[in-house]
Amino acid sequence: MSLRSKVLRGGVYLVLRQGLGATITAVGVILLTRAIGPGAYGVFAAAAGIYAYLSILSQWGVEIYLIRREEEPQPQDYHQAFSLLLLISLTVAGLALVAVPFLQSWVRLERFGSIATVLFLMLPIEQLRLVPLARLERALDYKKVALIELSGLVIFYPVALPLAYRGLGPWAPVGGWWAQQLLTLCLLYGTSDYRPRPYWEPARVRAMLGYGLGYSTSQWIWELRLLVNPLVVSRYAGAEAAGYVALAVRLVAQLGFARTVAWRLSIAALARLQRDRDRLVKALTEGMSLQVMATGSFLAAFGWVAPWIVPLLFGSQWTSTLAVYPFIAVGSLSNAVFTLHSSVLYVLRENWKVVAFHLVHIALFAGSALLLVPRLGLIGYGWAEVIALPSYILIEVWIQQTVGSPNYLRAAIWFTAFTVPLFSWQLGPWTCISAMIPLVWPPTRKELWQIITTVFSAVSRTETR
Repeated sequence: MSLRSKVLRGGVYLVLRQGLGATITAVGVILLTRAIGPGAYGVFAAAAGIYAYLSILSQWGVEIYLIRREEEPQPQDYHQAFSLLLLISLTVAGLALVAVPFLQSWVRLERFGSIATVLFLMLPIEQLRLVPLARLERALDYKKVALIELSGLVIFYPVALPLAYRGLGPWAPVGGWWAQQLLTLCLLYGTSDYRPRPYWEPARVRAMLGYGLGYSTSQWIWELRLLVNPLVVSRYAGAEAAGYVALAVRLVAQLGFARTVAWRLSIAALARLQRDRDRLVKALTEGMSLQVMATGSFLAAFGWVAPWIVPLLFGSQWTSTLAVYPFIAVGSLSNAVFTLHSSVLYVLRENWKVVAFHLVHIALFAGSALLLVPRLGLIGYGWAEVIALPSYILIEVWIQQTVGSPNYLRAAIWFTAFTVPLFSWQLGPWTCISAMIPLVWPPTRKELWQIITTVFSAVSRTETR
């Protein structure tokens, strides 16, 4: 099977997984947030945001190192990765537990300390799933990956919702999270045929950490975004505001699932094109347009109906989410344009260029939030997203210098068409008209038809096999 066929087939599985996952999550989040309310959800989201950052901090690019290698990893590489991740995650978890009292005094949210402690204990368990996951992703075996991740998601809400209805508040999603991580870990080791054992070889450690330092530094800087809600919004605007931001971020993440799929496929796929710069530029041009089209269509559709859907499904107490949702969605849509830029630079080992871009972005975003949230409250977080957008100019400069500049015209048209409907709550329902622009312009209309036929063809081949 050709690389293109493998990527398309893997993409179909991941899109189906993300689509089903988004559906399950949508129903589950509606029931969960209605049951525990913005305040309790904000406390859990604050602890979970810090946990998510610690998880990124513990990975050190080891999984990406295994996936990106041009040579097939040896068993010793997988064993070394397992031992290294175990050591790092135990260290980070221990330091995090020591820091809980300080975090509690900073965020000033009731029950935050106990929630954070129980989540932090999960950190080593979550990290150990990365080695079998890398083994499956390197083989582009996304069918197994999709089924495993979907199974973990399916168990979350059957555990969390009964706890929520029993009045356990922020403890309900904590129970669901533990169940999800334990099941995912067992399934990954059961299906990947990987059996870990302790192993330590300094040369392999240096190779992994040498690659991982540049990659991980860029991720550590970028994922500082995760700390803005728990450390800035929670402190200066309160638990409910943190809950509104957390729900908006969750909605954007679920609706923008296509961006996640493209990122996961890109590292393994682009690694095989790294010696052909012309094909990389072509992949960027096509990928940007596809990313914006797939991501923006869902974000814009929800943004247009959100003024009616959010109060109906989540309850009137969650209406304030509408104030911040469009800003977060614009940030996500902008990131969709440039996601593959980062992937290309990672594959070409230009990690420090991504670091520079992330540093500028987070400085604009976190710095603006720190200035605006105490003065403007919830909406200050939204404006911080907008202020951070000019940072993407930097990564375009890096791409031009490294491989050449892709064509942005079609991606820009899709971006403009989908941005306006996001603000229907503020501007009115007429904003949906802009989404028709790509259907009028022949090149984007032709591109849409080509993508539809390609996807249907890939699905048909998958079903035939």
